[in-house]
Amino acid sequence: MTTTLRPIEPLQRAADGALSRRYQVCVNSRPVGAIHLSTHPDFGPAVARVDDLRIEEADRGRGRGAVAALAAEEVARGWGCRTIEIRVPAEAGAALRLATALGYLHRNRGMEKPLGTVAPGLPPGTRGRPLTEEEYGPWRRHGAEGYAENWTSRGVPVAEARAKAERDTERLLPHGRETEDMLISVLEHEGTRVGALWLGLGEDRAYVYDVETDEAFRGRGHGRSLMLLAEAQAIAAGRRVIGLNVFADNVPAERLYESLGYVPVSYSLYKDLL
Repeated sequence: MTTTLRPIEPLQRAADGALSRRYQVCVNSRPVGAIHLSTHPDFGPAVARVDDLRIEEADRGRGRGAVAALAAEEVARGWGCRTIEIRVPAEAGAALRLATALGYLHRNRGMEKPLGTVAPGLPPGTRGRPLTEEEYGPWRRHGAEGYAENWTSRGVPVAEARAKAERDTERLLPHGRETEDMLISVLEHEGTRVGALWLGLGEDRAYVYDVETDEAFRGRGHGRSLMLLAEAQAIAAGRRVIGLNVFADNVPAERLYESLGYVPVSYSLYKDLL
């Protein structure tokens, strides 16, 4: 039997050069699923993204998904892409195993935690305060540099990683520290700054965009205090779920989040197209 991709729409071309196309997954011309392939909205036309891949239940377990994914890689190569990405829900264990078997590498994962109604307290001598205007510029530059480094260490070219860091920061903080629903805080312990937190407030949940203990104060539990501060701020704002992203191989952070009750909700993986 032959598994192929059959286009079900013309190739979509956006004004900025982005490409997108939907396909049926067919076995001997019989539709058994669907796949949506596009170029990446942040990293541009050199990076493809599998936005959706579904195989009908009756045809699962027969290698259809694997062949469809490999066919998508060939399409991406034809578009001139050098990398392809996919995001897999945490509950889709079979899809995660398939992506790993096809050579995709884990880049980062999304995690979430349900919140109660009582804000956690901070350790004695520890408090959070708003970031000042004088602190904002250095904090923004440092955060963008660190964010870009996280991407470059995971296969993204330096120029593209830096451009993404600047775009993301400008998009999320168009008015700096005064941007609505963005809380940027400094954590102090016994009057000394020990770290910083950036929390965003969505309609029904909060999101930790950045959290970092200052280098000289690491290993003393301040990372946990920063996360407790994030939870307290989210609860005070009426949010009942808090989420975050953690990059692969950041084992200390993963252990901290897991110990606080965060669970994976999605995995992002990538593969170089040789």
